Amino acid sequence: MTQDMTQDHTPVRTPVRAAVAAWTGSALEYYDFAIYGTAAALVFPKVFFPDGNPTAATIASFATFGVGYVARPIGSFFMGHIGDRLGRKKILTGTILLMGLSTFLVGCLPTYHQVGLLAPALLVALRLVQGLSAAGEQAGANSMSFEHAPDDRRGFFTSFTLSGTQGGQVLAPAVFLPLAAVLSDDALTSWGWRIPFLLSAVVMIVGFLIRRSLEETPEFRTEQEAGVVAKAPLGELFRHHCAGVVRVFFAAFIAMINTTFAVFALSFATDQGGISKTAMLWLAIVANVVAVLTIPLWASLSDRIGRKPVFVSGLAGSAVLVTLFLWQISEGSTALVFVLGVALAGFVYSMTNAVWPSTYAEYFPTSVRLSGMAIGTQFGFGLAGFTPTIAGWLLDGDASNWGRVALFAVGACAISAVAVLTGPSGTHHVPTREVGSTPRPVRVGSLEAAR
Repeated sequence: MTQDMTQDHTPVRTPVRAAVAAWTGSALEYYDFAIYGTAAALVFPKVFFPDGNPTAATIASFATFGVGYVARPIGSFFMGHIGDRLGRKKILTGTILLMGLSTFLVGCLPTYHQVGLLAPALLVALRLVQGLSAAGEQAGANSMSFEHAPDDRRGFFTSFTLSGTQGGQVLAPAVFLPLAAVLSDDALTSWGWRIPFLLSAVVMIVGFLIRRSLEETPEFRTEQEAGVVAKAPLGELFRHHCAGVVRVFFAAFIAMINTTFAVFALSFATDQGGISKTAMLWLAIVANVVAVLTIPLWASLSDRIGRKPVFVSGLAGSAVLVTLFLWQISEGSTALVFVLGVALAGFVYSMTNAVWPSTYAEYFPTSVRLSGMAIGTQFGFGLAGFTPTIAGWLLDGDASNWGRVALFAVGACAISAVAVLTGPSGTHHVPTREVGSTPRPVRVGSLEAAR
């Protein structure tokens, strides 16, 4: 059926279309976001910061990466209000335009040697715009796919948002790989790094066209027609669902595993571990391809056995493998780094990525779902954004300090596990229109009237 409503005006779910739109849009959006992380590790210390202290330049470059995560919590209030007040579709079309334009403009920036401190200042400004866009991206795509999905397959269909982000993280190193392999360091730092950013013009157009054709979710349309859409979603969220926001905040600490793998480890391996850029970029590609394939499988499992067992198993596995991964980088063992990296990012971390969209969505009702997920995740993701900076400080230019970084990662996994374990259980069995709502006592008179 191509229409989103039947003749009696009952909303119809279109889970496949919503999942495809979520996957494609997220892949395109996170291509933009991921190329910034890759460039921050490989190129920006030489392009946007003064010469003389490579370690300080790398930490400063990582800080500009983290700045995007500062904007994300701020943007989550704005994006959350729009998404729960005006609809999921408006958020999804707006975020792709913001991200695409800001990323394209990064590729047009002058360097430090051309304009001095104005160059990193402009870089930070555009990174802030990227962060504002990302604040609504995943929460919007998750809400869209979650509310279109059948009640018993919400985990599977909602997971396509996160497999899309992994797809974007395949595209980013896939673009950088031939550039790093073919171009000299001088060519890469002078003009080659701009190519992936300028390609965002294409990314922006394609993503916008895909998302513009998507229908609003049946759950939100139902609330619109019933006139029960919250006029002040944020007020309702913090009055009645504050515990869910706090739980998502702490659970979202697991995202630091991704930035440890995708950003910090890339710099650590090439600068201190003696591992080539090409090998690490190939690792990112292979691990994320594996993740694209495994995420829907883990999500399907959660539809059968529940979200908690899959989520917590992924947290435990991530804590163990990130420790081994960092250790082998310090040892300079390319083969073991590759195997452990694929196991970490492709398999165990994918368990958490597969189920957090549906897990968090089930903490909130339709009226505040997008804002609850946006605010909780974006504040929690702040740790992930500054993980490369914190890890660089903990490492302090000495590969033997890898254990400090590993302990930091294990602590984040433990906090996330406590948050998830103390959350509600059995939510995968609750119908979408009832999920996240506070149970209300049923009066006998109302029950008889319903009969």
